[in-house]
Amino acid sequence: MKTVSVIACFLIFSLSYAQKTDIYVKGGYAVSGYDVVAYFSHEVRKGDKNFNVPYDGAVFLFATEANAALFKANPKKYAPQYGGHCSYAMAIKGEKVSSNPEVYEIRDGKLHLFHRAEGLTNWKKEGPEKLRPKADANWAKLVKTP
Repeated sequence: MKTVSVIACFLIFSLSYAQKTDIYVKGGYAVSGYDVVAYFSHEVRKGDKNFNVPYDGAVFLFATEANAALFKANPKKYAPQYGGHCSYAMAIKGEKVSSNPEVYEIRDGKLHLFHRAEGLTNWKKEGPEKLRPKADANWAKLVKTP
């Protein structure tokens, strides 16, 4: 009986401290461990576990110490829109859909990620200026409030 009590306490403790974030996390890291600062130099680079920065309930990895420092100084500039979920799906479906870190666009200084190339193509074809307000409104309905 004592073992069951210990396990139950552990589970309750673990659940109360479970990661609570709206950021898309895969493999334990935001943006599947890709360096979000590197996108702004038109590079798609995996981050290094030695250069990690916790932000908004998730851990971001960076390819260099310099990129980690840039992110720390201004995380809102580099963090992906809609928590790194697919921007097109957020606009069209209003759902958190996983993203492929190799399918992205920097538009108006913001990082947008997409589930697949077709989503990025449709995003551009249908007009980001029309889709972004829809995605923003849908995201506002989905995010956790503190």
